[in-house]
Amino acid sequence: MRELERELSSDIPACTRLAIIGRGRLGNALAEALRESTRAIEVVGPLGHDPDLTGADAVLLCVPDGQIALAAAEIAPGLLVGHCSGATGLDALRPHEAFGLHPLMTVTARGARFEGAGAAIAGSTPRAERLARHLARALGLKPVTIADHDRAAYHAAASIASNFLVTLEAMAERVAQTAGVPRELLVPLVRATVENWAQLGPERALTGPVARGDDATVERQREAIAERTPELLDTFDALVDATRELARAGAHAA
Repeated sequence: MRELERELSSDIPACTRLAIIGRGRLGNALAEALRESTRAIEVVGPLGHDPDLTGADAVLLCVPDGQIALAAAEIAPGLLVGHCSGATGLDALRPHEAFGLHPLMTVTARGARFEGAGAAIAGSTPRAERLARHLARALGLKPVTIADHDRAAYHAAASIASNFLVTLEAMAERVAQTAGVPRELLVPLVRATVENWAQLGPERALTGPVARGDDATVERQREAIAERTPELLDTFDALVDATRELARAGAHAA
């Protein structure tokens, strides 16, 4: 960590005091993690409305996407200004020298562990991007530069991997409840599946009746869904179709 602190202080001497604006989950989690990870940058905040930015060299906005441009417009020129949005480009921060830092990690009310996760970074100048990269590394994140025109796709992938996964497991939980199966019994299966996907890739990790071509079992599953949770039938059908496509892709690649 001392090596990192020397790198931060020598590489970005203009940023020794970072103000974080936004008292939500992410603002609190980032402020806490940065204070624990480095002494090279003094972290101020998280701050609320009408923040006192006296002495700050850079500002990191941890506010909802729709409030980024408004919050940036209220900051006097001369500071590096960044946001933590995954989908928003740096144009929302004009005319400031701008940077982006989006941790590819879910943050709940209990906080987050950033170390080892990815981070989408960007900068309107080399200095701004360098700051984003060093903040990411101070948090233990693995930074990757994402261009503005790729941010929507990047963020869609993150939503599918995280948000939609929770929605899918909620669907599984509802169906399981109709058979008297508690959520706890599904958890080891979910964890093993995610680990298999991480290690093997989607085609080799895929198991189950669709992958085996067992259409009779799939049809019985469909009938059960139609009877017990009919509101989930369209989603079930769409997932079966997508899984068949994945199984075919895996067969062609084998």
